[in-house]
Amino acid sequence: MSWNIVRLGEVAATPWRNGGGVTRELLAWPDAGDWRVRMSVAQVAQDGPFSRFPGVQRWFAVLDGAGVRLRLDATTHALTRDSRPFEFDGGAATDCELIAGPTQDFNLMLRGCAGRMRRLRGAQQLPCRAGTLAAIFDIAAGTLSWRILDADGAVHVEAPDALWMEITP
Repeated sequence: MSWNIVRLGEVAATPWRNGGGVTRELLAWPDAGDWRVRMSVAQVAQDGPFSRFPGVQRWFAVLDGAGVRLRLDATTHALTRDSRPFEFDGGAATDCELIAGPTQDFNLMLRGCAGRMRRLRGAQQLPCRAGTLAAIFDIAAGTLSWRILDADGAVHVEAPDALWMEITP
């Protein structure tokens, strides 16, 4: 299998309009102008609202720092490095409060397709179907590996801490 590799350290940071952080876009598929799948890493420096993305399903995972509290409607969700990735409606009003200083966070956004994201630790064999966009973000290495699978089978993942994503485009 041939994987596309994106190294976080080689991606330029884009400052947010509100000055609260920066984002490094690792993948916008099939293209940046009309993406269906978007993966990025954000450096969150201060409390504030998330940008709204109506019609987008979103996942959020803390990579580094003490974590955040996300408020959606009347519910607060405390998320840390030990939390499972948090799935929510990208169009919902979402406020972010830092627990104890800046964080680094992974974002997966899907528009018009289905998928899931989960955290993995250690070695695992993950069954996948042909046509699936499979992606692994190795947290320690800061590397995204992704590809569209051409046949049913299994992907072997081995990392001390990683995010695994499966998307049906």
